[in-house]
Amino acid sequence: MSWSDIRRETAFVLRKKSVSLLLVAACALALFSVWTGSVEVAQQEATIERLLEGDKADREEVTHKHQAYGYIAYYTFHLTYAPPSPLAFAALGVRDVYPWKHRIRMLALEGQIHESDTQNPELALAGKIDFTFVIAVFAPLILILLLHDLRAAERAAGRHDFLIVTARTHSSLWPLRAGLIVLGLWLALILPFIGGAIVNGVPIWQMAAVCAVVLVYLLFWSLLCYWVARFTFPAPVLASLLLGIWLATTYIIPSVGNVAFEEAYHGPEGGDILMTQREAVNDAWDLPHQATMDAFVASHPEWYGKTETSSLFEWKWYYAFQQVGDEKARPLSRAYQQIAEQRYEAAGWVALLSPATLFKRTLTRWAYTDAKAAWEYERDIRTFHAELREFYYPFLFNGTEYNEGSLAQRPAFQPNTP
Repeated sequence: MSWSDIRRETAFVLRKKSVSLLLVAACALALFSVWTGSVEVAQQEATIERLLEGDKADREEVTHKHQAYGYIAYYTFHLTYAPPSPLAFAALGVRDVYPWKHRIRMLALEGQIHESDTQNPELALAGKIDFTFVIAVFAPLILILLLHDLRAAERAAGRHDFLIVTARTHSSLWPLRAGLIVLGLWLALILPFIGGAIVNGVPIWQMAAVCAVVLVYLLFWSLLCYWVARFTFPAPVLASLLLGIWLATTYIIPSVGNVAFEEAYHGPEGGDILMTQREAVNDAWDLPHQATMDAFVASHPEWYGKTETSSLFEWKWYYAFQQVGDEKARPLSRAYQQIAEQRYEAAGWVALLSPATLFKRTLTRWAYTDAKAAWEYERDIRTFHAELREFYYPFLFNGTEYNEGSLAQRPAFQPNTP
């Protein structure tokens, strides 16, 4: 293979209007996905900034309005959130399915977490038009259109045998032509991503990793297309075969896998956890105070001897049955999380049969927008809520006189920045 071969085939490829139009279309899709992803991330960041300002103002208002720890704990909301990572613009992941912001109070936590568990994950099966979706779904289609008739078109034009005879080497014809097409498509897709990555502050190493994995993904599909193109069938037949493989690996296999996992892994739903916790909290109003306090002391023995109540309503009793409500729902919550993790791990094995799914799982993991990231955010919420309880319980159970200055030691949520 010589430079003259490369120049000749490059000129031939670029002169074909179909190739040029498809490369332009690919670049336009990549630009659109990068733009929409960047806008979405910017909106999320703006929402967080706006909520932080409102959260601070609301907390100051509550502090000046009330003069008791019980009222302060009841009326004060604390904003928790998971900020988008720099790479999130390219792989939005499940941030539209799992919540990435909550306003938390020192009430029963399970209800506050699962009351937002109402969106339908089935709506997200087809994915979003982000960069990951363009590469995983559209890029193989474009490659199929570009490469399925690599040889069939020359056969139909009567030039195939002549090209074979006149080719300087075997690699200077079909492999070179296919390689130039793949390189052109890779550049058309990756250049918009690089621009978006620079604007969004993606680290160089992560940018290079994404470029590499996109190239590997395109090479996989190009090798498949190149292999199929060797068959002596008409171009429409070759295209149908490749489209069938694309449809099976991109949608059918993941969909069948999801249905199978739903049947194989059964467990409580978010609504079950919510109802269990709410029923426990509501029933506590009709129970003797001592019954609630006994259940509370069983898990918090450090407050033994300080749970007596002398009136129909006391804040320490109120927050004690909120805690007990969470503890009654905890087994369901743990089972819910365990089932979700089992389904996710099982889906990882199915992804080995679906290159598109494997690609999306890889990029959403790097972008910190997958289900694991959502679960880590939930764990951060639980940790923060436990810190709130540890802060207020001494004041409530010791009967400490209210001192506004003590609120300066109140814990503040620290997001896990990717």
